[in-house]
Amino acid sequence: MDELRPGLLGHAETEVTEKNTAAAMGSGLLPVFATPAMLALMEQAAASSVQPFLREGEGTVGTRLEVSHLAATPVGLTVRAESELEQADRRRLVFTVRAWAGEELIGEGRHERFIIQNQRFLEKALAKLP
Repeated sequence: MDELRPGLLGHAETEVTEKNTAAAMGSGLLPVFATPAMLALMEQAAASSVQPFLREGEGTVGTRLEVSHLAATPVGLTVRAESELEQADRRRLVFTVRAWAGEELIGEGRHERFIIQNQRFLEKALAKLP
């Protein structure tokens, strides 16, 4: 693995549609961008930023999110998430994450991910099945 260094930036974006509203996702009743959709977009920004630096067969999994959803975003606007790697301690990665709709900050917080061996992780999860 090439060394992951603080300051590494990531981004992801999506359009707010009926499918990712609070009403559609069950996290509320209104047709505005759902908090779970914002969290997923933040995770996507962080995960995609580090993936090119991992060894073949490695990935990352999210283990912690501490995020505030600050403003509602209606259907039709585009939301972009940004991540910045703050700490890289062996397998543990900590990011600052933010989400924007245009110039408005709609969410911010911290996100933790761990580097894993994909096959081993999946085998362990599947072993839980009866």
